Amino acid sequence: MQKSIAKINLGAIERNARYLKKLAGGAQFMAVVKADAYGHGAIQVARRLSHIADCFCVAIVDEGVELRAAGISSPVLVLTPPMDRDDGARMAAYDLTATVADAKSARLSRGLNVHIKINTGMNRYGCVPMQLKDLMAQLQDCNVCGVYSHIYAPQSQKIREEQLTVFRACAKVVKDKYPSAVAHISATAGTLLGGDFIMDGVRCGIGLYGYAPQGFKDSNLTPALSVYARRVQTFEPPFGGGVGYAAAQKHYNKLSSYRAGYAEGFARTCPLGEGNLCMDAFVSQDVADEVCIFSDAEIYAQKTGTISYEVLCAVTKRSLRIYEG
Repeated sequence: MQKSIAKINLGAIERNARYLKKLAGGAQFMAVVKADAYGHGAIQVARRLSHIADCFCVAIVDEGVELRAAGISSPVLVLTPPMDRDDGARMAAYDLTATVADAKSARLSRGLNVHIKINTGMNRYGCVPMQLKDLMAQLQDCNVCGVYSHIYAPQSQKIREEQLTVFRACAKVVKDKYPSAVAHISATAGTLLGGDFIMDGVRCGIGLYGYAPQGFKDSNLTPALSVYARRVQTFEPPFGGGVGYAAAQKHYNKLSSYRAGYAEGFARTCPLGEGNLCMDAFVSQDVADEVCIFSDAEIYAQKTGTISYEVLCAVTKRSLRIYEG
C-alpha cells in the first residue's frame, strides 16, 4: 500500500465527548463535525457519538447531507446561512436546521427549523443586535429553535464577558418570543470556562479531537489522530551531494525515502527528514518501516507556525484512515 496512514482513536474521541458533556451539565451537547470532523471522518465520528451528542454541527449543506446519507438522524445545524434557493431546498429535503443572519437567509429558510446567529463582535456573519427585532419579524414561516453567537477571544476575560453580556440581552429577546429556543455561545473554550458561559447548549469542536483552544490547557483531553509514513526504499547515495531539490552538499551513508509529502497536507516549511519535503515523499536517515509524522497536532503546529486546527484539517484523503478504539 502506497498511502500514508492516519490512525484515528474513536475511543479517545468518545472519552473527550463524555468529559466535555459532563462539564456542560444538563445543557444540550452539540458535537461539531464540520470539515470532515476536523480531518477525523465525520461519518465515523457522528456514528460513534450518536448516543452522546444531542445535535451535530456542520459548516455547509453538503456536510449535513453526507451525515443524513450515512443514516445519522440526530438534529444537524448548518452553521453557514443559506446562500441560495438550492441551499434552502436541500435543507428542507434532508431535515437540516438553518442558520439565519439577515433578511436574505430568513427568506431562504422559510419552513425550516432555524437558529438565529448574533454578531457579538467577531464580525464574520450574524445579525447585529440592533436589527434583531426586525429579523425576527421576518421569521413567521420558520420554526425558531435556537439563538447563538461565537466567542472570538475566549482567552481575554474582558472581551468574552462583553460578548456574553451582549448575547444574553439578545437571547432574552429571542426567548421572550420563542421560550423553547436553545441559547448557545460557547464552543470548547466556553465549555472549559463553565459558569455563565454554559447556557442552554454548547458546541464542542476541537476539544472532541483532544485539544484545548489557544490560551487554554486541559490534561483530560486526549489527541485522537496520529499520522505515519511508510518506507519506500533504503539506499546508500552513490554520488554524494544533498537530498531533494536545490539541496546543499552533505555526505550521507544511508538514506530512506518515505511516502508522504505536501500533497498529503504536511507543511513544506517543516522538514520531516533531510532536505526539502517533496510533493509525494521525504527522505530521512531513519530506516524504520514506518515513522510517525505527528501524534500531537499542537507540537507539529508550533513547528510550522500555525494552529492545531489547520494541521488536523490539512491531512488529505491520500492518507488512509484506520479507525481504532
